[in-house]
Amino acid sequence: MIFNREQLEARERATLAPYALLSRDHGGRIYEQAESAYRTAFQRDRDRILHSAAFRRLEYKTQVFTNDEGDYYRTRLTHTLEVAQIGRTLARALGANEDLVEAICLAHDLGHPPFGHSGEDTLNTLLADHGGFNHNAQSFRVVTELERRYPAFPGLNLTRETLRGIAGHETKGGDHLHLLDDDNGGQGSLEAQIANLTDELAYTAHDLDDGLNSEIIAPPHLADLAIWRLLCERLNWHGSALDEIMRHEFIRELVGVFVDDVLTQTSAALAAVDPQSVAAIKAQDRALVVYSAEIDGMRRALREFLYTNMYYSPRVVRMKQRAEYFIAAMFTALMDEPRQLPLTWQRELETRDQPRVIADYIASMTDRSALLEYRRLFDPMMRP
Repeated sequence: MIFNREQLEARERATLAPYALLSRDHGGRIYEQAESAYRTAFQRDRDRILHSAAFRRLEYKTQVFTNDEGDYYRTRLTHTLEVAQIGRTLARALGANEDLVEAICLAHDLGHPPFGHSGEDTLNTLLADHGGFNHNAQSFRVVTELERRYPAFPGLNLTRETLRGIAGHETKGGDHLHLLDDDNGGQGSLEAQIANLTDELAYTAHDLDDGLNSEIIAPPHLADLAIWRLLCERLNWHGSALDEIMRHEFIRELVGVFVDDVLTQTSAALAAVDPQSVAAIKAQDRALVVYSAEIDGMRRALREFLYTNMYYSPRVVRMKQRAEYFIAAMFTALMDEPRQLPLTWQRELETRDQPRVIADYIASMTDRSALLEYRRLFDPMMRP
């Protein structure tokens, strides 16, 4: 038996909650296209994202540690896959549209430049007089403008629901939603809310894992954190050093604590509101996908700890300074002589501002290709 799109849409209608975004009810695409025969609209969005060049490049883009720091540490790609997995779990349990959540999660970091947030901060400074740089807005531009895979339109021509989810909290003050003809009011869909929360859930837990594995962080450093004491109690652990298996146990338990709490709190919030449509979710005055106050306080304290003890540790700061130097030097060299750009990017200068074109070019690079481009620009022994 072959299940066609209409049958898949009927299955959604029969099994998802009344507040779920059904793929048959999507608001269309910027460029009109016929529907797929065997995929729903949101499944098609997911597949287009997976096959994009920007998605493949995430494999060699920094999460916290640069690619040359070791094979174990997370990259933007592995982080993205972890976000999508947790997002699907939440969506499935809450009766939301799993395919839409997955599509949003898979696309949320497509606009990240090389070297993680260091690269983003540097480009933002360099573009201060030209609109700045933000990876969320850049992800939106990747899927609407910068990916070139189809002869009839730029971007991936995703559904408006997926685009709204990618835009996320970056709707205020930005102009990248003008293509959707939205008033940008109200809450996002439950699927967008799930994807939004899941990103931070995943990187908080998994950056802690990378910090412990790198030995920048050790268990005694965590002793004052309520979330760490809770994990120690649940795992009946009273040691001072973690072996690899026990570290995995802690991170699994941490993700489990967060996921269980979000499901409990969100289920209670939904029960209190009893939304019977997508519109009812969007009409709320606050997000419904939330943590309890207790767990959210623990999560915030853990995030602050990571900023102080990991993201601003000497080892990570050295990587940050190196990244800022590379990107600023490349940007300046290409601004001074844009004919050093590849020909395809030089053609972009005919219709777009030079600083933005150069920023787009640099943002598209992986860590490896950025280092190689730096050598081409500045190493006299390197062939251009």
